[in-house]
Amino acid sequence: MPSVSAPLAGIRVCDVTQNLAGPFCGQILADLGADVVKIEPPGGDLGRAWGPPFWGGDSTLFLAANRGKRSIVLDLKADEGMDVLRALVQRSDVFVHASRPAAAERLGIDYPSVRSWKEDIIHLSISAYGRDGPMKDQPGYDPLMQAYAGIMSVTGQPGGPPTRVGGSVVDFGTGMWSAIAILAALRHRDATGEGAALETSLMDTSLAWVSYHTMGYLATGKEPGPMGSALGSIAPYRAFATTDGHVMIAAGNDAIFRRLCDALGLDGVADDPRFSSNADRVQNRDVVDAVVEAATAALSTTDLLERLSTASVPASAIRGIAEVADDEQVAVVEMLPAHPHHRSDAYRDVALPLRVDGARPRGGTPPPLVGEHTEDVLAELGYSAKTVAELMARGIVEGYEKS
Repeated sequence: MPSVSAPLAGIRVCDVTQNLAGPFCGQILADLGADVVKIEPPGGDLGRAWGPPFWGGDSTLFLAANRGKRSIVLDLKADEGMDVLRALVQRSDVFVHASRPAAAERLGIDYPSVRSWKEDIIHLSISAYGRDGPMKDQPGYDPLMQAYAGIMSVTGQPGGPPTRVGGSVVDFGTGMWSAIAILAALRHRDATGEGAALETSLMDTSLAWVSYHTMGYLATGKEPGPMGSALGSIAPYRAFATTDGHVMIAAGNDAIFRRLCDALGLDGVADDPRFSSNADRVQNRDVVDAVVEAATAALSTTDLLERLSTASVPASAIRGIAEVADDEQVAVVEMLPAHPHHRSDAYRDVALPLRVDGARPRGGTPPPLVGEHTEDVLAELGYSAKTVAELMARGIVEGYEKS
């Protein structure tokens, strides 16, 4: 029986994806115990070169989405390469690709083709815009989807230039949805013996991220715009200036607003009829924000945070990544653990953001080197050392030269 912290032990995933969305899906599954075999094209995943910064020879973008996997390099444009892929799929439970629909059909990795190799395979296709519609064969990257689906239209400062969300929320979000779909399909297969054809897309994920903005427009016909750190449906709910920085304050209900006023010495403000409910405060956002900021601007960040903490008002300083990396809370919950790495003694990464019975599930190995496991995987598939050497000599597969 798999352990609680490795519930996918015994599940093999054939991962034919590059860049971020598909690899992040595979990393989630690897952290949960699956054997994820990463199929890389000759030369390796293009995401390995997305830098600087680099760490141990690979980009940190690649490292953030590929731990716990085994890497083989395989030329899928060659018949012998497809033969290897077919043999691997026949010993796998899940197949993941991120090719455009037409390209997947040409290559022969679409669902009907892969299902013909293994009937109960769980097949996941990640695309930019989905398999239907006029955009189905257009390429897609995270910032393009943030632009297309409206995320950038509600990000940044009012009147400012278009602003991309700082993290790759579309790529990582699509990876999360993909993993969720696969987990549901595995549960269904356990019950019925049936495989599944699953689809996720960057566009769908992007639309999900702005769902309440979209629903607000559908309900009112009023198009939202960027509001900086504020939220259109709650006030006061934004970053407020201090004498030496800014503090994000989230007065999410009437009781918190009253405690905020008390903490700032704003006598009588909570009883002002213009601010008596959240809806009233939203209607009078500029006024209430100005009243609050007049008080916060006279305090240091430390003093303000102490007052708000004492009053149980949700708040946080605006912090940089360097501060976060050295934060005590982050360290205590083990979100940035140190682990052995082939090329770095100081290697740390970002853990899977969940616990199972108190433990963080984690793939057992660091992100793989290009083709590090080619020979091992081919041997498992029954290829002789002589045949593997011949395939390598012809460039069908590539291995890693161990020193």
